[in-house]
Amino acid sequence: MTVLKLTENMRLKLPHSEASTRLAISNFSKWLLEIGRSDPIPDIVAEIYGQLLSTENMSTYLVERAILAPHNDTVAAINNYVLGLFPGEEVSYFSSDSLEIDAKNQHVEEGDYTVEFLNSLKIGNFPKHELKLKLGCPVILLRNLDQSTGLCNGTRMIVKRLGKWFVEVQILTGTHVGDTVFLPRLQYPIALSYAMTINKSQGQTLNHVGICLQRQVFSHGQLYVAMSRVTSERGLKILCCDSQGKPVKTMQNIVFTEIFE
Repeated sequence: MTVLKLTENMRLKLPHSEASTRLAISNFSKWLLEIGRSDPIPDIVAEIYGQLLSTENMSTYLVERAILAPHNDTVAAINNYVLGLFPGEEVSYFSSDSLEIDAKNQHVEEGDYTVEFLNSLKIGNFPKHELKLKLGCPVILLRNLDQSTGLCNGTRMIVKRLGKWFVEVQILTGTHVGDTVFLPRLQYPIALSYAMTINKSQGQTLNHVGICLQRQVFSHGQLYVAMSRVTSERGLKILCCDSQGKPVKTMQNIVFTEIFE
């Protein structure tokens, strides 16, 4: 069986129309296709990173903006989407996928845990098994490395060089803005930061914030934390969806009022 996919709306095909009309029809056709896909991620990315490919001062552009979401899987999907838009060669770094047998776990055999299982493990505040990076992409530190040099949990950086055993980055936030540092490869404690979780965004100050609520917030004060990252109402964009991925006009806000009593 062959699956045929329609990529052009024939109802909108007017070959002899004026250029401006054809452009308007083309944009409308693309908009209709996006509705059919029911994928809100391109919309929120376009709002926050619409000038990503044309900006001249990339460091300033990236440090001013981020997309926030309450769940890690939404953040990962957004980061992978934006990384795919960004030009350049993609480099993958893989974590160790073998067991270390010592006195504490000597009863465990390597065959008990397959490589596929080890690679599928997702641990909080640790990067996934495969870390994908490109030159010029933003990353965020997941733990404290050296506070005296500005390498703290939550520090945002931009990738300057991708070596086999190291990553060279330039610091974008904190007390050492502009400093260049080398992160040696044991396990890189970084993750892409076009998007980040709401919890990870605490302490950040941004001019442009997109809040992607494909799934609703789940703890006290999360929505307040997300909205209070931005410096003005004009710089705030919110995308809220129901369980089918369709945009809605209401969102959940969790507040334990007994805390204030």
